Amino acid sequence: MADRLFRLCLVTDRRQTAGRALLDVIALAVQSGVDAVQLREKDLAARALLDLAVQLRDLCRRSGAVLLINDRIDVALAAGAGGVHLPADSFSPRDARGVLGPDPLIGVSTHSVSDARAAAATGADYVIFGPVYPTPSKQAYGPPLGLGALAEVVESVPIPVLAIGGITPERVSAVRARGAHGVAVISAILSAGDPRAASRSLRDGLDAIR
Repeated sequence: MADRLFRLCLVTDRRQTAGRALLDVIALAVQSGVDAVQLREKDLAARALLDLAVQLRDLCRRSGAVLLINDRIDVALAAGAGGVHLPADSFSPRDARGVLGPDPLIGVSTHSVSDARAAAATGADYVIFGPVYPTPSKQAYGPPLGLGALAEVVESVPIPVLAIGGITPERVSAVRARGAHGVAVISAILSAGDPRAASRSLRDGLDAIR
């Protein structure tokens, strides 16, 4: 799984694009190193979310990126997405697999070793762990968990771990040194003045460490 899993995941938040169209920003990102997009627009009604998912599916397919739908298994199926990403308190990966079938990716957001172990034990393909560093988007989950906790999670599960929370190009080498397979970001790309350059800088940092 690690050999075929993405390393740079962009999590969407259309309120962080500095007034630019979300699809335009994502198009620049997937052309510049982002190899997965997690559609996470919780306030959208099902029809609007599906319409956006279909547009993103087509955009991602043209670039070879994976489209993941946050939590909404129904939308993932209807849009033909590459998988789902589940919050820690959502369906178990085992239940999601029963609906999705064997091929789509299933990831889980985790905030502790026990979360990560539970996700791996019930069939998750990967976990996202954080927040590793301080970040406004993850304040609801408490203070940053740090690099030591990231390393502990990596050592505790047999599946790839992606770091999230305050990730910048300057911090990529540190999280990779703790064993993270890759990173997930929001504002580092969506709010950047040049999303293309921001994506490339993050990707270069990931690719520099094998």
